[in-house]
Amino acid sequence: MRKIWVKIDPWDKKLVTTAIEGGADGVMVPPGYAAKVKALGRIDTIAEDGDIQPGKDVVMFKIQSGADETDIIKLSKDKKVILECTDWSIIPLENLIAKGTVNVIARVASLDEAKTAFGILEKGVDHILFCPENLPALKDALRELRSTTDQIPLEIAEIIEIRAVGMGDRVCVDTCTDMKPGEGMLVGNASSALFLVHAESIENPYVAARPFRVNAGAVHAYTRVPGGKTRYLSELCAGDPVLITDFTGKAAVGTVGRLKIERRPLMLVRAKVNEKEITTILQNAETIRLTAPDGQPLSVVNLRPGDKVLVAMEASGRHFGMKISETIKEK
Repeated sequence: MRKIWVKIDPWDKKLVTTAIEGGADGVMVPPGYAAKVKALGRIDTIAEDGDIQPGKDVVMFKIQSGADETDIIKLSKDKKVILECTDWSIIPLENLIAKGTVNVIARVASLDEAKTAFGILEKGVDHILFCPENLPALKDALRELRSTTDQIPLEIAEIIEIRAVGMGDRVCVDTCTDMKPGEGMLVGNASSALFLVHAESIENPYVAARPFRVNAGAVHAYTRVPGGKTRYLSELCAGDPVLITDFTGKAAVGTVGRLKIERRPLMLVRAKVNEKEITTILQNAETIRLTAPDGQPLSVVNLRPGDKVLVAMEASGRHFGMKISETIKEK
């Protein structure tokens, strides 16, 4: 999951408050101000008297040539390294990311630079130090960087079978986000094939809309979470981050507020994408919906062979939720 530190020097209470309210992970402040930050909110402080200390835990490094990369790699084994590119060329960062360097933080001065850093080589850096020009620039950057984490390619799958499979334990995920029509979570029996399960944001005659909720699937199912990982639905708990994805593939980080696991009648949904068969198991109820290519919710009780729904596909397998290149078959 991407991390954002904000550099605030000289001290500015409004900037610190904005950083905290905007979801920054840490603030870098001058010596003697760490306690003042803590009085405003709970956040990591990077300062001589803070949680993370310059020189001891983190160092600054100005890249001047390609020869610096070897020194950066050595430093990053023991400390976090904040990189400053003299002309903000992305080549040094590309090289370090390609070599798998960890604990590297890109120093950026604008939203455009931040987007570039997070998008390099499709993977991007995991961590930036944002040096805002002013308060509006910080607000805008945090709003955009924290609202969207990824663009997930979605494909169209054709339904080929729907059938009841008896009783089982299903997971209902209540998030801390009110989702709009067209949004939900990616869930499936296989980590390589996840269906976009629509949030309960639709009014119906039987129960009030609960736009914060995704009635997601059976306990064994996978769901996509930040950082390109997956987790089992049953292992989520309050406070965990999850990905909220819309029908265009735009994904944002949400937070689990509550998990409900209850015994319910279940149904198998089988579909195909380019002749590859994929499946998921959902609760057999009218309020459970998949998502059509145009973002419209499709109730599972009304699904018919030939209907089209959105899915996220991967070629690689996973081990403990992480992508790996070895061959894994999930049926």
